[in-house]
Amino acid sequence: MIIFFASPIGLGHATRDIAICEEIKSMTKERILIVTGRPAYDIFSNYGYSAENVYIPEKFDIDNLMQLRSPMKWLFKYFMYYRNCKKIAKDLVESNEGSLIVSDEDFASVAVGEKKNLKRILITDLLETHFVKGIFSTIESQMNKSMQSMLKKCDRVIIPDYGNDVDNISYVGPVVRKLSITNRKLLRKKLGIDKKTILVSIGGTSAGRYFVDKTLNAYKNLRTKMDLDLFVAQGPSLAKLESNNPTYRNIGFVSNLHEYIYASDLVLSLAGRSTIDESRVYGTPGVFIPIKNHFEQEQNARKLGYAYEDISRLETLIIEKIQTGRGILANNGAKTAAKIVMEMV
Repeated sequence: MIIFFASPIGLGHATRDIAICEEIKSMTKERILIVTGRPAYDIFSNYGYSAENVYIPEKFDIDNLMQLRSPMKWLFKYFMYYRNCKKIAKDLVESNEGSLIVSDEDFASVAVGEKKNLKRILITDLLETHFVKGIFSTIESQMNKSMQSMLKKCDRVIIPDYGNDVDNISYVGPVVRKLSITNRKLLRKKLGIDKKTILVSIGGTSAGRYFVDKTLNAYKNLRTKMDLDLFVAQGPSLAKLESNNPTYRNIGFVSNLHEYIYASDLVLSLAGRSTIDESRVYGTPGVFIPIKNHFEQEQNARKLGYAYEDISRLETLIIEKIQTGRGILANNGAKTAAKIVMEMV
């Protein structure tokens, strides 16, 4: 059996793991068990996977201006969460002896697998973290050393990005889900898209309410100049966002957000890795604004030329990006990642 331990912090881990699992299913009849928590659990369940809803992740403390507060406090809470996850992972591994462990940034399961001397594959964007600055950064530095040791002892480490393989680390390129309809014109018709369309997405957290509000303000001005539609994917955490507004379409929390990304003409999103990768692979231009002081999102955004301060010039960026047109479809690393997993089965 293959046990996928998918971090439920955000939705990006779930969506790329589904992409890999779908490829694995085409190669083997080996049973796949998913271990995660909400909202990731809901996406796996919608795809028909056998999943355990056992993790309760800590939430980032984000203020009303979309800035991360108290990163040291969050790091401590994450450490306590990690300890709880180790207990859960230990019970599941012991009840499914001999399983292959595939972990998408759930480092607790990797630690358990190492102790049990089981084969371990880690999927990660991170080789180290930089949430904390100042005197407390030494604590994070020690955690990074532990992470580095963990990575070196894994059988394989899969990084969903471009790069050169070294030792046990394999770069497979962006990993995204397959489209049910590759003909974009037909997909747009299916989704009810008939004009230039902007999609705003905030992923699986409530951190993006400020971003949605800033986008709505920019869209209100742009509607007087351009014939545009706006779709809002509020995710699972903003259920109270008004839904009956005639100026835009609220699609809520959908399991096929990747298809809306492909069908749209421009994506506006927080700088989470999953949405960025889907935009890159499907050729849809995007504007990606990071949560301030969230080092991973700031790093992702910086690579694409964006920063938190760009949230104040969304109108200009929308005009620039929507006029650039679409890029070409890029390679999807899901099959390559699945083959690496199958080598370990």
